[in-house]
Amino acid sequence: MSLLDRRQFLKSTLGTSLATGLVSPRGVRALRADAASAPTAKADTLILLWMAGGMAHSETFDPKRYTPFEAGMKSSEVSSTFPAIETAVDGIQISAGLERIASVLDRGTLIRSHIVPTMGKILHARHQYHWHTGYEPPMTVAAPHLGAWLAKILGPRDPAMPAFIDIGQPYEGNGEAEELKAFQTGGFLGTEFGPFRVPDPQQAVNTVRPPTGMSRERFRARRDIYARMVALQQASNNTADLQRDALLQSLESAYRLLESPASQAFDLSLEPVDSYEKYNTGKFGLGCLLARRLTEAGARFIEVTTEFVPFLGWDNHDNGHTRLVDMKKSIDGPVAQLVLDLEERGLLDRTLIVLASEFSRSMLIEGKADARVPDQIVQPEVIEEPKYYGLHRHFTGAGSVLMFGGGIRKGALYGRTDDEAPFAVVENPITVTDLHATMYHALGISPKFSLDVEQRPFYVTKDGLGKPVLELFA
Repeated sequence: MSLLDRRQFLKSTLGTSLATGLVSPRGVRALRADAASAPTAKADTLILLWMAGGMAHSETFDPKRYTPFEAGMKSSEVSSTFPAIETAVDGIQISAGLERIASVLDRGTLIRSHIVPTMGKILHARHQYHWHTGYEPPMTVAAPHLGAWLAKILGPRDPAMPAFIDIGQPYEGNGEAEELKAFQTGGFLGTEFGPFRVPDPQQAVNTVRPPTGMSRERFRARRDIYARMVALQQASNNTADLQRDALLQSLESAYRLLESPASQAFDLSLEPVDSYEKYNTGKFGLGCLLARRLTEAGARFIEVTTEFVPFLGWDNHDNGHTRLVDMKKSIDGPVAQLVLDLEERGLLDRTLIVLASEFSRSMLIEGKADARVPDQIVQPEVIEEPKYYGLHRHFTGAGSVLMFGGGIRKGALYGRTDDEAPFAVVENPITVTDLHATMYHALGISPKFSLDVEQRPFYVTKDGLGKPVLELFA
């Protein structure tokens, strides 16, 4: 990828384009919540490892009966296309291909009972919006990403470091770029609380440098000229302009990061070669390395995504088994290494790591068994070709989530799915609302925390009803 041009640089410094809304919108009042209800924070940083596209639970962290491929096999006979392997925790098995993660499972909790709503016809954009904001689209108010809430409520851990950083999701050339932008935003909080975007971790250092051909001195001069222009305009008409003021604030933040030692965290060339190679499975792996470096440097919220591109990655509509072999290779080592590195540096206890996806997958069911929706993927009754060997349909009746650090229990298993197809949750279901409440709880935020928007409260969890699952904490 080429170096960021000026427009890309401004986009990254502003977090999101101004087209998504005002930075400090009118009609938003002060934060409010019952101070007595705020929990004691167990974590200072949240790292979300996003398996974009729909990660099949029974092919990863909740393996069922292994059924190897054989031409002429019935689709109804396929439960898992990978055998189960032992983990560092007695009695807990996960799927083959995740051996490194299996070795660190004693440092965290595996949730096997995450459920999401079907919301009619299943669309990745709607489900990713719901998971990241806690609200089901469409909305009359732009719901903030959970990272934007943390940026607003807690602010940056280091004044020079962006509070909300998104790694690994480019928009260019993506047919669903606009849908992705809808939730990768500060929402009604405004763009100053939106993500500092790093589409490619290998080029992360370019997001904290002036554009190609522009020296630091020239960048500084432009910033100073703009500041003087703003001051003159304010003096002449004595009025406030929210977008203008926010742009100035964003430029100040960009300049502060450029001049700060914290910017070195974005430069992966500074990482020792041996360490770099432990993460170097591709963009996601290097994104995990960047997340570790940013956590050390004082980041508050970091999302690392496997990148959502329709029909690629976890979004497998055919050749599911073969493609999951590659996806597992891309995540297994980096996820485990991130846990080990943070533990070694004494940071894991105060860092909450969450690995999740927007929904799961099934061989035969689209939606839920008791709430089926129109099938989007052809699956023959009899499998003759390897391309049909895999779990391709979108399933919302179960899902797996991994959690490490941040006060979470170690070596624990929570929830259970049926051993018979479609392997739905049968014990201790956790909704997106309650999972968000659990994450906010770890960061010391009440699920009833709200802002007044258009003369009504808007909560960090849907209608303020989220309930943290306290059993997940030590």
